[in-house]
Amino acid sequence: MEETAISPDPGLVDALRALSNPVRLQMLMWLREPERHFPLEEAIADPAEVGVCVSHIQARAGLAQSTVSAYMAELQRAGLVKATRVGKWTHYKRDDQRIAQLFAILMETL
Repeated sequence: MEETAISPDPGLVDALRALSNPVRLQMLMWLREPERHFPLEEAIADPAEVGVCVSHIQARAGLAQSTVSAYMAELQRAGLVKATRVGKWTHYKRDDQRIAQLFAILMETL
């Protein structure tokens, strides 16, 4: 009996591609508990509500700002984080609802 090929969900493929980079995965893990991983006293917005400023993510990662911005943009395109502008700064927050959806799709697929 021949089984028909089923294409994986494109959103899931994008998310897995984004998470295949260990640094991007680490950044997403840091954003799970921003109060534990980033200096709250330097925040200009509530990390739980708005997210963490890209400059704080950059300082923690020890990478160039352009690299961190590119990594965060990849996570955003994959639907894993949401970006919010506060003044001239971009803040990133995990999209836990979308992450849960992708996890459910992954469980169904595999």
